[in-house]
Amino acid sequence: MLGNKILLLSPHTDDGELGCGASVAKLIRQGKEVVYVAFSACEQSVLPQFPKDILIQEVKGATAALGIKPENLILHRFEVRTFNYHRQEILDLLIQLREEYKPDTVLIPSLNDIHQDHKTIAEEALRAFKFHNVISYELPWNNLNFNTCAFEIVEEQDVICKINALNQYQSQAHRPYANEEFLRSQLRMRGVQVARRYAEVFEVVRLVND
Repeated sequence: MLGNKILLLSPHTDDGELGCGASVAKLIRQGKEVVYVAFSACEQSVLPQFPKDILIQEVKGATAALGIKPENLILHRFEVRTFNYHRQEILDLLIQLREEYKPDTVLIPSLNDIHQDHKTIAEEALRAFKFHNVISYELPWNNLNFNTCAFEIVEEQDVICKINALNQYQSQAHRPYANEEFLRSQLRMRGVQVARRYAEVFEVVRLVND
């Protein structure tokens, strides 16, 4: 990943971990700084047996498991599936992040992601960071098209960090992709594509090489 300061935009808590959690663990292990921004804790979608704000606590545990500093976790409270009604507010927040953190690389969902919130974050991020390195992470259950053109090789220790991070989300354990079997199989598949054991794949949206 390019540069020493990485800004990870996660539409909902857990999207960032699912898309590139092993890479984030590797980056932090290498001494790079990762700032994680979630735009919703999905309180409207939490199962009734859990407190409505449970994802706020779970994302704190998940990002800590990846090695992200508590002060580098930023959480906004937009209602799930309403981001497209708040485009200007989201764009303004992204511009503030750009000016405050001055990231080298910004990680976003795919511009081809069919989830309305994911797509809004991706589109507004491209507007805010059009002069930066912008790279999309993979969420295959939402991506109709994804250009697998950049691979981040990760190690077993990074894979374990990703699994431990996602294990913090007990409120999401019912999701078909929220389990170690799926996570390892995806990492193995992408690793095989580049003759490695494990990898996460990314789509290059914009690359600026000084």
